[in-house]
Amino acid sequence: MSPLARVMRLLSLLQARREWSGAELAERLAVTDRTVRRDVDKLRELGYPVQATTGTAGGYRLVSGRNLPPLALDEEEAVAVATGLLTAAGTGISGVAETAVRALAKLSQILPSRLRHRVAAVAQATDPVHAVTGAQVDPSVLAVLGAAVRDGELITFGYRRRDGSTGERRVEPHRLITGYRLWYLLAHDAERADWRTFRIDRITDPRPTGRRFTPRELPEPDTAAYLDRVLATAPYRHHALARIAAPPREVLARTLHLLPARVTGTEGGSEVRLSADTPRDVVRDLLGLAAIGADLEIVEADEEVRAELRAARDRLG
Repeated sequence: MSPLARVMRLLSLLQARREWSGAELAERLAVTDRTVRRDVDKLRELGYPVQATTGTAGGYRLVSGRNLPPLALDEEEAVAVATGLLTAAGTGISGVAETAVRALAKLSQILPSRLRHRVAAVAQATDPVHAVTGAQVDPSVLAVLGAAVRDGELITFGYRRRDGSTGERRVEPHRLITGYRLWYLLAHDAERADWRTFRIDRITDPRPTGRRFTPRELPEPDTAAYLDRVLATAPYRHHALARIAAPPREVLARTLHLLPARVTGTEGGSEVRLSADTPRDVVRDLLGLAAIGADLEIVEADEEVRAELRAARDRLG
């Protein structure tokens, strides 16, 4: 690796994590601690504010600020960022479509000519289509939560519960999860001594505390399976049970937001348990099942769901 390539690699490492020890950087770059110090000095000469701490636990961190020089991206990273920006409109993040366009324009301006052409080719070949999304998420909330997950920092926020009541929470944030048209925060709640999953559209005013925590082992290595289990056992207010003459794989493929744990059966038919906080949401899912085109029987439904079904029937005429 050439000295210039090594310095750029060092910059990339410093941008990827809040803080590195000198030994960690030396190991990643396959050089000595002395060479790391020289390369850090070169970055400072280029205008990158790299802070160093002394002692046995000393390390390096790239300080953020208004005067930070342009981000260093290799070819694959530049194309990956451009692809993410182009598809951002369908993520359910409020106001992100316009912001993504502006960010893509700025990215194109600072990239070298070769990478700019690659990014432009992706942009010109892509037709953004708005995906069906759930509740909108504030991008500033996502940014604060994402930084807290990255840095292993305790965070407090206001949270609106399913029944509409609100309260303050103080948690160890571990992962952000997207699924079923929503964003979630997976965190450990010390006050309740247990793991909790929070809908991010219900989180307000997240505030880092400045206190770090030692990451715990996640409740399940597969966060998708964990989210499915949590949502499947949530205490929703309204319920229905339906049987449909279609196999589970077809039901799940045609109704993407249904939880796999709630769809059981064989090739001859499926049993689907539907739950939601409002009767209208349960009926929406029942109508989605009806749209599959197979014979459908509603076996059970609470009175509010049945009333909403009758209202939907009347609206359809």
